[in-house]
Amino acid sequence: MVSIEFLITSLVVVLIPGTGVLFTVATGLFNSRQASVFAAMGCTFGIVPSLLASVFGLAAIFHTSALVFQVVKYCGSAYLLYLAWTMWRTSSPLSLDEKQTKTKLRDIALKGFLINILNPKLSIFFLAFLPQFVSPQSEQPLFSMLILGAVFMLMTLCIFIVYGVMASTFSELIVRSEKAALVIQKIFAGGFAAMGLKLALTERA
Repeated sequence: MVSIEFLITSLVVVLIPGTGVLFTVATGLFNSRQASVFAAMGCTFGIVPSLLASVFGLAAIFHTSALVFQVVKYCGSAYLLYLAWTMWRTSSPLSLDEKQTKTKLRDIALKGFLINILNPKLSIFFLAFLPQFVSPQSEQPLFSMLILGAVFMLMTLCIFIVYGVMASTFSELIVRSEKAALVIQKIFAGGFAAMGLKLALTERA
């Protein structure tokens, strides 16, 4: 049911840096390894609504309704710009307060979730991507798409965790130099701003 072609194509798609990767890496650099895992989990679960929408045909609404697409798109863009602004205005490097670990980890996961759920292009992507790998002879095409979507999500989670853990290994080096940490933090802020503007300028496929 899950072909090699699907696995290879999905791997390439997931490896390409996007907002989820940027957020997970930034979390690994400026918070902790555990926090980066929560960021990866949040980004991955943010895919679920888009996946279900594509499987059950709701994603077609984004493709046909300019109003719905624009509303979700601008909400997502505004949220990315908000993240960019909060990172840019911070005068000291981000860090994880161990006394508030549970609360902050939940907040990090929620941010990752919102980043993906507010991207209408994801639903359209799945709507175009998944059916290509479902056999025309399949007796249960919806179930096949759900399986493919679940595999895609698992790959996303694993790869994002790898990105986050790799980033966290360099966090100690960054923390040693507060000036360098602030510069890198502002670079990430610029990255979020660029992706927010890119999303705002995105048109329906």
